[in-house]
Amino acid sequence: MANTDFSMENVNNVSEFMVLGLTQNQDLQKVCFGLFLVFYLAILLGNLLITTIKNSRHLNSPMYFFLGYLSFVDICYSSVTVPKLISDFLLEKKTISFIGCIAQLFGVHFFGCTEIFLLTVMAYDRYIAICRPLHYTTIMNKTVCSWMVVASWLGGFVHSMVQTLLTTHLPFCGPNEIDHYFCDVHPLLKLACTDTYIVGLIVIANSDMISVSCFLVLTVSYIVILVSLRNQSSEGRMKALSTCASHITVVILFFGPCVFFYMRPSTTFSEDKSVAVFYTIITPMLNPIIYTLKSQEVKNAMRILWNKKQLWGGKCKTRFGMII
Repeated sequence: MANTDFSMENVNNVSEFMVLGLTQNQDLQKVCFGLFLVFYLAILLGNLLITTIKNSRHLNSPMYFFLGYLSFVDICYSSVTVPKLISDFLLEKKTISFIGCIAQLFGVHFFGCTEIFLLTVMAYDRYIAICRPLHYTTIMNKTVCSWMVVASWLGGFVHSMVQTLLTTHLPFCGPNEIDHYFCDVHPLLKLACTDTYIVGLIVIANSDMISVSCFLVLTVSYIVILVSLRNQSSEGRMKALSTCASHITVVILFFGPCVFFYMRPSTTFSEDKSVAVFYTIITPMLNPIIYTLKSQEVKNAMRILWNKKQLWGGKCKTRFGMII
């Protein structure tokens, strides 16, 4: 009973954490404020555009159905950390409450893991589309696609709950400086006033199980796709390669940094912050560009959306003029 009381007392001793952020240089922080504000606006605009045009009748395939949800997850994923990071650049004392820290930890893992599952589902979708085209509409019907999205969200929730519960049950009794720009498992494990070896192993095992299994599915899917392209026409091969190239690029950009950060012991490296910037900010910002750069269908949908806005704007002006 005494040990339990001591643990609870330790937990209550820390009501907030000090966040060291990306840099302590005041002049550099001002530059970073403007730079990351532009990055965040680009994330919002790019992914909101994809989320909007996914409802276009010209983009009714499962690939764009999943892409719309991926863009929505990217917006949520970045919004968990980036606004706080941007505001911290203007503050001398960067703090976050204990509850806010845990909420941020939950959000990072929830949306991050959901994105991993969505990328895996999208790889499976491309496998069915290229390797079994005659059965594509039957296998990847609307109901199946919807359940895949639900499963992705549910998988992200379960993973995040495990990481969050393991962290919140640790005692924090004094050291409260997080050498990062957001709350995550590894930085918090360093601050716990107890041996975190077992918890660290469970955290790594949980992350490894998801990352490795999804990576294997992705790898097998793309290997089978590339092998099957030998039997297709030159035009079909180029179109499939163009689509797969976009998916593979996004997978590498997202999985690479995540593997570096989460699939290792609970130690910190000087590169951790830079790697985290890559998968929480740079990748969500690049995803809309990567997916739309070579997609003529998306470009056409954007053009139609723009023309509709122009037409609606013209009608509004005409009506306004008639009222006058």
